[in-house]
Order: sequence, then structure tokens, then C-alpha cells
Amino acid sequence: MTNPRPHHRYYDLLLASFVVVLLCSNFIGAGKAAEVDLPYFGKVVFGAGILFFPISYFFGDILTEVYGYSYDRRAVWAGFAALAFAAIMAQIAIALPVAPGSYMASYQQGMEVVFGNSWRVVLASMTAFWFGSFANSYVLAKLKVWTEGRFLWLRTIGSTAVGELIDSSLFYVLAFYGIWPINEVIAVALAQYILKTSWEVLATPLTYQVVSYLKRKENQDYYDIHTNFTPFRLKV
Repeated sequence: MTNPRPHHRYYDLLLASFVVVLLCSNFIGAGKAAEVDLPYFGKVVFGAGILFFPISYFFGDILTEVYGYSYDRRAVWAGFAALAFAAIMAQIAIALPVAPGSYMASYQQGMEVVFGNSWRVVLASMTAFWFGSFANSYVLAKLKVWTEGRFLWLRTIGSTAVGELIDSSLFYVLAFYGIWPINEVIAVALAQYILKTSWEVLATPLTYQVVSYLKRKENQDYYDIHTNFTPFRLKV
């Protein structure tokens, strides 16, 4: 007789929140380029989604820290599937014949601008998310075991630094190499990496509060000592 799967009061809510943030940051924020004037860097152009995409790493850190790598792995695959479905749905909706009228013609143009990203950009985004998220979760899980559960700030910031480095590097190289000058690809990727990682540093006090609350309410503080870290499974 196998042991029943433990019931977690908040896991499903965190999973749904993770997927919502991921979809919104990729399909709403990514369509707008914004500009900010930073010390030492000057004016930096970035996608508006950068302000919100790091929240997915915030959820990933919490899921791994409280429930373990396997639960975050399931969340990553759920997010990946949601991104794939949204990308396919967007392309189908854009390709459907447009009804007569100036309003629908204008609406079609808006859809093409916001959701008509090239497949190269879409695939780059999904690939970068997949590798970056799994790297983030793996590093955090390993650091938790090595530090014996101490230095939460080190685990969350360190894992995010690794995950975001992989994410930013892969996305901009896969999406824009050969289109933008290589020095521009590197400069933009570096700026995005700094912005994303800085978000995690600023969110550290909130991370402590949420993690502490969930561990207490769920009576759960998982250590990935005997975990199978292959990303290619859904079992928890």
C-alpha cells in the first residue's frame, strides 16, 4: 500500500498564480518597450514584462523552498504548457479571416502587433523560461541541503542569479542573434539580467514572510536529499 499524497492547502493557489504571472508577463508586458534612466547605465530600454516576469521566480523559489523541487517541476511544466497553448491560440486567432468593417480591421492590426510575435521570439522565450526555471529550482534545492536550511537570502538570490543569467542569455541570443549587432544583444541582455536579479534582492523580505507563513500553515519544510532531479517527469 502506497502512502497517500500529502494535502497542501496553498499549493494549487501558488501554482495557478505562477501560471497567471507567467502568461501575463509574456503576452501583455512583452509587447511594450519602456525606457528608464539608471545610474551608471544611462537610459535603458526594456520590455514592460521585465517588471513582472521575475515574480515567476519569486513563486518558483517559494515552491522549491517549502514543497521541494518536484512540486516546482510540476509548476514549471504547467507554465510551459500554458505558454505553448497561448502561443498557438494567438497564432490561430490572428490567422482567422477578419469580419468586414473598419473596427475589426483595426482590431486585427492591434492583435498582430501585440500577439503576432515571430515564432523565433516565441520559441526563444519558452526555451529560456524552461532552462532558467529548472536551473533556479535545482540550485535552490541543492543550496538548501548544503546550508542545512540556513541563509534563505543566499539561496533565493543565488538561485535567481543563476536562473536569470541562463534565461536572459538564452532568450536574447536565440531571439535576436544575427538580427541585432552582437554588442547590442549583450548590452540589452545584461541590462535585463541586472533588472531581474535586483527585483529578487528587493523582494527578499517578502520572501521570508511568505516562506515562514507557508511552512507554518502547511507544516512542510522539504529537503531534496534523495530527489530525482530530472526535469522530464511530473511525479511528485
